[in-house]
Amino acid sequence: MSDAEGTTPPGRPCPRCGETMVHRHCEYVCPQHGVIYDCADTFY
Repeated sequence: MSDAEGTTPPGRPCPRCGETMVHRHCEYVCPQHGVIYDCADTFY
């Protein structure tokens, strides 16, 4: 989904620091803390 300016919405916030995480394959990666969630996590 995107807004009128053509930008994408921010990703999930890191539960530790609130920084926007990057979604790569089946991982969410925080720029400060590294991998936070991966496909082995069962919260989805």
